[in-house]
Amino acid sequence: MKEKIEIPLSKKKIYLIIAGSLLFVIAGIWLYFNTNEFQNISIKLLRNPVLIKSIGIIGTIFFGMTGVYGIRKLSDKKPGLIIDKNGITDNSNASSIGLIEWSDISEIKTSQVMSTKFIMIDVINPEKYIEKAKNGMKAKLMRTNMKMYGTPLSITSNTLNYNFEELEKLIETEFRKNKNVG
Repeated sequence: MKEKIEIPLSKKKIYLIIAGSLLFVIAGIWLYFNTNEFQNISIKLLRNPVLIKSIGIIGTIFFGMTGVYGIRKLSDKKPGLIIDKNGITDNSNASSIGLIEWSDISEIKTSQVMSTKFIMIDVINPEKYIEKAKNGMKAKLMRTNMKMYGTPLSITSNTLNYNFEELEKLIETEFRKNKNVG
């Protein structure tokens, strides 16, 4: 392995995330203010104004936060991912916590939610990494990952200037090389 592999953040992908978030925020606001548009729908549940307003509010909040995250990432000068002799330093997503040491990793696997693929990093002591979270929201995201996937740590190429399949191969290769080192 090279001494250090740095994978930059993709500004193009981040702009797309921001644009998509903006569209969903607009859709959420539209839903909130246009509940009467749904009164002729044959599905009774979708005619419920409280449900429609709730969907609008939740969508606006979630995608608003996603857009703010994207805007913050645009000014981030750090690489999205660093792979070196110490481990994987992750700065690719909202639940990233920095260095994941090779010696702490027990398994690397892939998971998929709809069309988005994730590299799931199983670690020996998940609480060690959840405690590294700098804020409550990040810790909550990590705990949700833990419940859903059995690990708090995930990496995706959504914000990276790198192909997912290539990233998956690279991380698995470097893990095999480094898991017993140090």
